[in-house]
Amino acid sequence: MAIFPSKRFTPSSSTHTLAHRYRQALSKHPFALFGLPFIATMLLGSFFLTPATALRYERHDKKVKQVSEEDRLGMGKNRRRIDLKEEYYRLAAKDLDNWEQKRVKRLPGEHDGVL
Repeated sequence: MAIFPSKRFTPSSSTHTLAHRYRQALSKHPFALFGLPFIATMLLGSFFLTPATALRYERHDKKVKQVSEEDRLGMGKNRRRIDLKEEYYRLAAKDLDNWEQKRVKRLPGEHDGVL
């Protein structure tokens, strides 16, 4: 049985192409020709995308600020102010021990839950 050589066969027509020379150099210097460009792309992409994300959050803050300004102008003038002590005493004044449970009227054809 013949022993196969470990050297790859490369046709003479493809030895002068840029892709072949890159593959050869990549096998000798993998980090310099693959890892370093990849890391550089990630870092530069981060720096280029930072202003875009900042613009996004600035627009969101602007929308929130507009709503709060309209609220200050009087959107909620007819609402009463809430005071926790007042709400507590108003609830305590009600008679919470005397109450009656009432069933909600069901729509026609709806299951009422009674077995």
